[in-house]
Amino acid sequence: MPTTEALVPAPPTCAGETSATIGVMIAERIYAGLIVAGKLSGELYSYPSGDVIEEDEDTSLVELPEDALMSAACELILQVARGHESEIATIGVALPGLIRNGVVEEAPNLPQLKGSRIQDLVTRGLRDRGLKASVTIINDADAMAAGLACQHGRLDRMTRVWTIGTGIGYGIYPYTDGVWEGGHSVVSLDDKERYCGCGGRGHLEGIMGHRAMRLRFLDMEPEEVFEAANRRDNPDQRCVDFKRLWHKALAAATATSIHFRGPGKFFLSGYNIRFLDMAMLKDYLHQMVKMSPLQSYTLEVTSDDQSIRVLGAAVAAEHIATR
Repeated sequence: MPTTEALVPAPPTCAGETSATIGVMIAERIYAGLIVAGKLSGELYSYPSGDVIEEDEDTSLVELPEDALMSAACELILQVARGHESEIATIGVALPGLIRNGVVEEAPNLPQLKGSRIQDLVTRGLRDRGLKASVTIINDADAMAAGLACQHGRLDRMTRVWTIGTGIGYGIYPYTDGVWEGGHSVVSLDDKERYCGCGGRGHLEGIMGHRAMRLRFLDMEPEEVFEAANRRDNPDQRCVDFKRLWHKALAAATATSIHFRGPGKFFLSGYNIRFLDMAMLKDYLHQMVKMSPLQSYTLEVTSDDQSIRVLGAAVAAEHIATR
């Protein structure tokens, strides 16, 4: 069916069109960059520096206490800002977890930040170092959605993204107040589905999350599970069944979003997007969304790049600041 998307109020240009903005991403590492005219200007800075290892194995920041982590973030921002201090009015900081009003209410991947008033801490840390700017804190999946919206010229349309990795993120642009913990959508009523890191039953992340898959298959890595499921000769039936469950779970969560917010564009990203069988996902989704006005959704796989999240953190910060 033809794609019809409702237009949404949004800035006509990407972040940094009239001023410089800094985007920051805090996850396995801290990334930061200067955004000018909707693009990364100069290099993408990171802490700690050096080779990036696989996401699930990188614990660079997990062991840092809150004050050390915030100090590292502020110092990295100062590196990015050097020579542009007078131009920077807004700084966007993205990180995983439940973020509301500048406070990290829940942070499974960075547990030391739970309850932290990150917006106040970063604002004060920068002010003490001589840099005064408005600081906005958002969820990392929302930053990904904002970055993709800017990159694909979709700032006037609703954009949603699933990030599939250690956990499952759900991001939406334009930024809207809410919880948006889509990775914890309930997609199963099976009493045995208790693999989500939050302890909840039947969650999307408890099926698709990398750590959840490792718990489910203690004798196989996720890569081995999908390899066994995809074998032409003698596929492992247990793995075939799980592959179907994995795709049904993503289809169910996507269908729920469509039934709540309407059709539109969904981007699919993250390092475990390698396991995706798009034909299978579309088949299950078609079985779940039957109302014809809701069938004008589209799905697109996109690369997972920290620079997109850094761009998105800046875009979302400017969008929030001008609401």
